[in-house]
Amino acid sequence: MAIVRWEPFRDLLTTQDRFNRLFNETFSGVFGGDQLGAATWNPAVDIYETDHDLVLKAELPGVDPKDVEVRLEDGTLYLKGERKQESTVKEGNYHRVERSYGSFTRSFALPNSINTDDVKAEYKDGVLTLTMAKREEAKPKTIKINVASGTQASAAHK
Repeated sequence: MAIVRWEPFRDLLTTQDRFNRLFNETFSGVFGGDQLGAATWNPAVDIYETDHDLVLKAELPGVDPKDVEVRLEDGTLYLKGERKQESTVKEGNYHRVERSYGSFTRSFALPNSINTDDVKAEYKDGVLTLTMAKREEAKPKTIKINVASGTQASAAHK
């Protein structure tokens, strides 16, 4: 008989996903979840930092850039918009709706090192990229080390 190590938390995430699915399926009809496109959604966001910038990338497939608002206020970045449902197909003709529609709002606290006057926004292939420059004093600085010659260094030790 083989000895199997017991790991109590191994299946925790799988169990949590199963419970979430169970509750969503059970109570969706009670709380109006059967309505077409009624689910709320928030776009997935990646935030990373380079030497000179803080970059935020938000996935906004199917969102018209005109329906997106980006605002900086009191050290907070607000991303707000709406993904509208296509009106070319009647509700009764759908067999399955898995994509979420509607408005979304995300907010992100920004570090003090961001220069709020130097922010660039670009929308390409359903991805919104915000590039926020760092203030000059926040950028890393390289300090050059001067090396003393051998005769000066030995004279200094005497």
